[in-house]
Amino acid sequence: MKIRQINIENFRSLRRVLWMPGELNILIGPNGTGKSNLLYFLNLISKSASGKLSKFIQKSGGMTAIVWDGAETFIKCSMDISYTGKTITQQHYNIQLNRLGMGGMYHISKEDLTASNHASPNGKEILKLIERSTKKAIIYDEKGKGLETSENFVSEEESLLSIAAGPFIGNQCLSTFQKGLASITIYHDFQTHMDAPVRHPSISRMEKRVDPDGQNLISVLHTLYTGDRTFKNDIDSAMRTAFGDEFEELVFPPASDQRIQMRIRWKSLKREQSAAELSDGTLRFLFLLTIMANPSPPAIIAIDEPETGLHPSMLPLIAEFSMDALFCKAIGWLSFKNRKNKFSSKKELFYRRSISVVSKRKEK
Repeated sequence: MKIRQINIENFRSLRRVLWMPGELNILIGPNGTGKSNLLYFLNLISKSASGKLSKFIQKSGGMTAIVWDGAETFIKCSMDISYTGKTITQQHYNIQLNRLGMGGMYHISKEDLTASNHASPNGKEILKLIERSTKKAIIYDEKGKGLETSENFVSEEESLLSIAAGPFIGNQCLSTFQKGLASITIYHDFQTHMDAPVRHPSISRMEKRVDPDGQNLISVLHTLYTGDRTFKNDIDSAMRTAFGDEFEELVFPPASDQRIQMRIRWKSLKREQSAAELSDGTLRFLFLLTIMANPSPPAIIAIDEPETGLHPSMLPLIAEFSMDALFCKAIGWLSFKNRKNKFSSKKELFYRRSISVVSKRKEK
């Protein structure tokens, strides 16, 4: 899944933005220029596709807090999505949120999704998948037959996409698009203070993706490190490159109440080092490695200020992992503060710009 272009109108500081992202996208600039708002908008799109838009906007402070200058009456988005190796190679999606009066409430006034079929006998054929005007909505199956839905079925505050991609609709193209948008993951503000959950034993369960706040890192590491040989080799190789041959391996001994803990085993130490004893930088390093080496990452990943807390010597290694992920068909976004004066050389600038946001790896 690749976003070819995205148009945003009236979202926070993004008055009118047209962006055509590439395979790897780095956002660098001073505070207040809209870097985080772009990531925030991707989060809104993800929540919309997941059926969680209403709660997301409410938590954000309502429409007043997220429209341009607090005064605009709508937020509008359109995007072009493409796929590699699919019969239907491109999709176009529009959605518009209209503010009710000048308060914080809203309703979805327009929404539509179309697909381009380049393999059709007539060349490029445009297929409708969904179309909506307020609560009047039509959902189309793979043969192009439309089903007009009951107004009781359509929520004014949730996207039609989130409810139209179920298993009974019979449109795989629609389902693929919905799952791709819903899987967008924005990583921001990974907490590593001494009271953070990531430093303490976690309940043992199978998890394969790091949550946006990163606090399930131990559980994900335990699942992948002990169950995926390639992932384990990648993590071990990166840790040895960063810390030398002193690093031996990660271990996950049981703790009380069906919990597990993470420890690092060093060759020169008799006692393993627990997560509670690790430096902030080491935890952040493991956090980034786990995201980038994940064998089944989300369709799109964005990381806000990933360089925070890392020693400069670790940046080239993170860059290498990022480029490997890019080689495996990656796409993503990254947000940096303006640190222009701290780049000591063009080489360091390249490494910092190569700390990437990872997306879906190449399908086998």
